[in-house]
Amino acid sequence: MNLVWLKTFCELAKQKHFTRTAELLNMTQSGVSQHIKKLEGSIGSELLFREGKSFTLTETGKRLFCEATDLLDRFENLQQVISHDPADEGVVRIMSPGSIGSYLYPKLLERQARHPKLAYDYRFAPNSDIEQAVIDDRIDIGLVTRVPAQQGIASVVVSRESLLLVTPNDPSDPHDEISWERLNQLGFINHPDGGHHAQLLLSENFEEYEHVDLLPQSGFINQISLILEPVCKGLGFTVLPQHAVEAYPKQERIKIQPLNHPVSETLYLCHRKGKVLPNRVSKTIEVINRYLS
Repeated sequence: MNLVWLKTFCELAKQKHFTRTAELLNMTQSGVSQHIKKLEGSIGSELLFREGKSFTLTETGKRLFCEATDLLDRFENLQQVISHDPADEGVVRIMSPGSIGSYLYPKLLERQARHPKLAYDYRFAPNSDIEQAVIDDRIDIGLVTRVPAQQGIASVVVSRESLLLVTPNDPSDPHDEISWERLNQLGFINHPDGGHHAQLLLSENFEEYEHVDLLPQSGFINQISLILEPVCKGLGFTVLPQHAVEAYPKQERIKIQPLNHPVSETLYLCHRKGKVLPNRVSKTIEVINRYLS
């Protein structure tokens, strides 16, 4: 059933006048008549009982008018619903490594508090899991520390984050500079990105460094907020991004070692290539860029 013909019929039934209906719909009177005839043909029943220039609705016409009015109202509401795309309502799904997430998630919660209809589904994960989640359309935004390897992912650089060598804060240590021997004595506190971070930072600052597997291991922890706990207790050293270190509450018990060759990690924001992003996602990307730039 043609919705245009149906709309013409309902307007005619309300106005009870061909000329007035034609004016309201910006049509000719003969155009209105043609729509009614086509609608009657598609239904197989007359809708109007014509008496000269006037008419009344047949029983079929009355039933159709009653049902079609509700149908057209719902159709117009459907158009409004599907075109309604607010920037501050709905769920935005994000994944990132723990370091940047420990900094960014509280910032996004501040925005969510200002917009009660907005919700952030934020998860911490390694780069490979984030890329796969983007490909599978399980998240809207991914933040990764390497150029995405998989096709189908659009990415852009959003910031650079310093990598830091963190050791226990030992006031009795007479040495101003950390030595390779001292790092080996402490042992490495590893974490999911530990090998990657150690490779980037230690290889640039210690000629003795060969591979993370050759370092004495003093432990492993996969919870970002706990990685510095064994360090502060004097049980080892680690390498972490700046945001993760700054979020640790016991700053007086750790020491960030100055190095001759600072190293930064590039952060990429990614989403599924070719996907039309809802306004809530586009706005969140703007917010993330503002916080990280």
